[in-house]
Amino acid sequence: MMRRYVLIAICILWGLAIEAQTHKTLREWGFPTGIFETGQYNAITDVPGVTVGHVTLIEGDSVRTGVTAIVPHQGDIFRLKVPAAIYVGNGFGKLSGVTQVRELGNIETPVVLTNTLSVAAGIEGVVRYTLMQPGHERENSVNAVVGETNDGRLNDTRGMHVTPQMVIDAINKAHGGPVEQGNVGAGTGTICFGFKGGIGTSSRVLPASLGGYTIGVLVQTNYGGILEIDGVQVGQKLQKHDFINHVRKTENVDGSCMMVVITDAPLDSRNLERVAKRAMMGMAKTGGIASNGSGDYVIAMSVAPENLIDSRAKTITSTVLANGEMSSIFAATIEATAEALWNSLFMADSMTGRNGYHVDALPVEQVLEMLRNR
Repeated sequence: MMRRYVLIAICILWGLAIEAQTHKTLREWGFPTGIFETGQYNAITDVPGVTVGHVTLIEGDSVRTGVTAIVPHQGDIFRLKVPAAIYVGNGFGKLSGVTQVRELGNIETPVVLTNTLSVAAGIEGVVRYTLMQPGHERENSVNAVVGETNDGRLNDTRGMHVTPQMVIDAINKAHGGPVEQGNVGAGTGTICFGFKGGIGTSSRVLPASLGGYTIGVLVQTNYGGILEIDGVQVGQKLQKHDFINHVRKTENVDGSCMMVVITDAPLDSRNLERVAKRAMMGMAKTGGIASNGSGDYVIAMSVAPENLIDSRAKTITSTVLANGEMSSIFAATIEATAEALWNSLFMADSMTGRNGYHVDALPVEQVLEMLRNR
């Protein structure tokens, strides 16, 4: 009997090893993009102090959703607020906390991503998490930043299966190092360019001559357009893209995208908004068109320790990068955003969900052949 269990364990490990070999990012397949180097993990967690946690919810044949939490630093975020900005590429979405971020220029909670009809649960979870932290016993106002995309094709969104406790669990599970990508957390049930989307991440580290700053990006992809990978017209070659039903009978693809950009460069909210705008340029490099029904939002934050905003201080002195030093950060943001978006596709699995709806993963081998032969 013991031998049988050992054999089963070996088979399981062998299967996991096969899966790990076939799930690689675009860069791991041998196609690095851009001119700047990545961080150690090629992830948003390359920015010092940033952690990410997922709760993935897959139940029965119709629940395919989850929560992703991004924690910008490991101190008391409510007390040491993070300079931040939000840019709306297209506003067909539900992002809580926008007006206070625009008014005050900071974020005071972890950022949470989930599905459209679970934003309320996300808000409650973030608020409960914040209020339960030591020293917050008398607080009665919390600005929870919770974003979403609509995973309703694969997931029973009307069931509102995400709970506030799952949000708290995602925050508590947040860790540094490698970040799980593809069909995890808030990306569990998402679709991108008609293929299975998900969570993607990437980073860039500027050379010392440009400040040595790190820029990290995490995305939740559920959007459409005409897929382009590193300049190759993949969507056209595969005959799967928006508007194709005007020339052949197939389904248009549409949806939303959440992009979170974090850097350790000392930036204020004004220049962070400029950074956020460049993330949309990264989305454009992938063929995204910010269509009418797409909620495309960028949340940008700076975690430079010297610029965290102490809520108890009467005056604040900060050191911020000059406008003339921003161009390399803009370029790195565009690179990391595009690669994170592509990674969400390369790391995702095919999925069948609500009402038997099935979405194929990106045909990686076909795409790699296109990239080799361009």
